[in-house]
Amino acid sequence: MKQVNIHGPGDVKIDDVPEPEPGPRDAIVKVAACGICGSDVGYIAAGGLMGPTGQPMPIGHEFAGTVEAIGSEVTGVEVGARVVVNPISGENTIGNGADQGAFAPRVLVPNAADGHSIHPIPDSLPMDVAALAEPLSVGLQAVDQTKPQPGERAVVFGAGPIGLAAVAGLRFRGVEDIVSIDLSAGRLEIARKLGARATLDPSRGDVYEALRELHGTVPVYGAPMVGSDIFIEASGAGVVIEQAIANAKPDARISIVALHRNPVSVNFMIVMMKQLQIVGSMGYPEDWSDALELLQGTDLSPMITHRFVLDDFHEALDIARQPDAGAKVMIVNAD
Repeated sequence: MKQVNIHGPGDVKIDDVPEPEPGPRDAIVKVAACGICGSDVGYIAAGGLMGPTGQPMPIGHEFAGTVEAIGSEVTGVEVGARVVVNPISGENTIGNGADQGAFAPRVLVPNAADGHSIHPIPDSLPMDVAALAEPLSVGLQAVDQTKPQPGERAVVFGAGPIGLAAVAGLRFRGVEDIVSIDLSAGRLEIARKLGARATLDPSRGDVYEALRELHGTVPVYGAPMVGSDIFIEASGAGVVIEQAIANAKPDARISIVALHRNPVSVNFMIVMMKQLQIVGSMGYPEDWSDALELLQGTDLSPMITHRFVLDDFHEALDIARQPDAGAKVMIVNAD
């Protein structure tokens, strides 16, 4: 079968590989759809998880499909079930340095017998939308790190797939006053469709002046701080963290879910004086029940802006590399 593998920095190919065979604790999932993640783009640029290893590295970890085969020890899921897969459950790292990747017609799910990796989905849920379960779980985790309460005011920096998932997650948790900030007009339009009350483009004016108008102000030693309760950093721009700390009101919560590969300067005197809560968010919990409930109760299809077949992976990758070209780029496999 065909499978997308990284062979070196910037070198990704569609290879012919053997069909997977399940062991007694494994399952085979016929992949219907798999999204291209920002980490996939990063892996390709680096030539692997942390760089080249001399061995091809399969990628693809945001996927949905149908169970095609199960090992003798796998219970709780049947052949033919429509499912999404947690790629890092059961000590797996599917598409993240393991021997398995879901940019392929079929993928081996090791340790499926643990009962946490494979989650059934209803027939009413389109497979490409179901494949959003993994990034949605990332965004919801970032939201939950701030312990949001209904009626609070939130700001989400970055309207890529994770930022958009955070907007949907905030609405799911009862937060309705959400401001989405991004440089892409197209992505901001999607944020509005997912429930953002307002959107801001930093290139068109002072973001914090606009936030003071939208969320009000709280004086700190005579200076008007922004009245937002929650900040979700999903942009990856270090200056966003610095400015949020400088402008946040006392007791505001800041959740950092974007990858910041370079050090960011933090004024801990301000953090201390305002008693800010700054928390990182990585991955997601093993329990996907809330994410799946959100997925089934909210129309997240606007997040998917491009669909390609596996043979056109390189064209899809070109789109995924462009921050303003769209949101989620999905690889869909024909039945």
